[in-house]
Order: sequence, then C-alpha cells, then structure tokens
Amino acid sequence: MRKIISLLSAVIFLALPMAAQAGERPVVVELFTSQGCSSCPPADAYLHKLAKRDDVIALAMHVDYWDYIGWKDSFASPALTQRQRDYARRGNRRMVYTPQMIINGEDHVVGNRPRDVEELISRHAKADTAVDLIVSRDDNHVLVTATPVQALLGSFSVQLVRYKPRQKVDIKRGENKGRSLSYANVVTRIDVLRNWDGRAPLEITAKMTGDQPGIILVQGADHGPVLAAAKIN
Repeated sequence: MRKIISLLSAVIFLALPMAAQAGERPVVVELFTSQGCSSCPPADAYLHKLAKRDDVIALAMHVDYWDYIGWKDSFASPALTQRQRDYARRGNRRMVYTPQMIINGEDHVVGNRPRDVEELISRHAKADTAVDLIVSRDDNHVLVTATPVQALLGSFSVQLVRYKPRQKVDIKRGENKGRSLSYANVVTRIDVLRNWDGRAPLEITAKMTGDQPGIILVQGADHGPVLAAAKIN
C-alpha cells in the first residue's frame, strides 16, 4: 500500500506545474563588436559556440565607432552603440571597448576571454528567477506573459530583439582587410514593447512580421539587469 501511495504521489507531483527555479532562465550574453576591430574575431567565433547552447541567449551588437579606421561595419547602428554607452554610464565606466560582453545586463568582461565569460555565465545561471516569462507566436503576432515570482522594485521594459542567426562578411579594408568573417545572432533592431512596474502580471500582444527570429527581454529600466529572456518559437 505504501508503494502505491508513493507512486500516486509521484504522478500527482509530475502533473503539477513546476515553479520557477534557480538556473531555469537562460543567461543573456551581449557581445559588442565591430567588423573593423582586429581583436574581435576570436570573440565573434566564441559567440558562435555560445549561440548553440540552450542555457545562453547570445546576441551580437555591432557598434559604429570604429568605422572611421577604414572599414564601415555593415551591421552597426548608432542605437547599438548607444546601448553600450548606456551600460557604461550605468556601471560608472568612462570608456566603451570592443570586444566587450555584457552578461545579463550587469557584468562586463572582455569578450575574447572565454574562461572569464564562463564564470560569469555560471554565476548568473545560479541566481533566483525573478520573473516567469512565457512567450509564444501566432502568425504575425507574439504573445508575452510576464509574472513576478518575487517582489520587484523599480521599473522595467519588455523588449523585442530581432536578429540574423548567421552572417558572413568579406572585409576589404581596415584592420581585418582580406579576412572572411562569420557572425552569429547579429542584432538588427530592438523595440520596447511596454514599460512595466513589475507589481502584477503583464500580458502583451505585439506585431512580429518577417522571417528573422526574435528574443523577448525583460530588463530593468535605463539598461538595468536582465530579469528574464526567452526565444520566440
């Protein structure tokens, strides 16, 4: 009889929805890079490896401040450059650089130092989940549900990030002249879908057209920590 009760208890437990646990959310790694940066190719190659992992959301943010040295980055935008500068300002850093990785909107590290990056990814993966994020797509619309699982302070933004999974570029001038370089998850645009106070569950339906895949980020206002992220399936 005890065995039967134990078996029934296990079945009931498995049937119940699981609460968010530490380590369930993917860690967001933003690589700020440039086609004109001679020290960036190792970090770009490393991002390909990160992009294949289920526990990481890897995004390439191409900046434009190296365009003057001989090669204009074909993926760069002032908005992505400003995003990096906003991270620096929030972290009281005077300078921006490439290749730089921002981990979950909080920690920064040189992007071509995999050991340091892995340590930060591991630490962030162990953090408690603050927001339960559910994302789905129906034709040209994406449905986002964000539910706080702990008390949240401040304000937050829900962002839609679009990207190209793989791009190859033949560099004809500048520091990387003559090289054919491959880039993973090249961000093409970031849109704020809604601002949120984090006090009550939030449900958003947003338009999403085209073939480019997307990511939903829930991030502290003014480029604060990333609380949750999910790929759009």
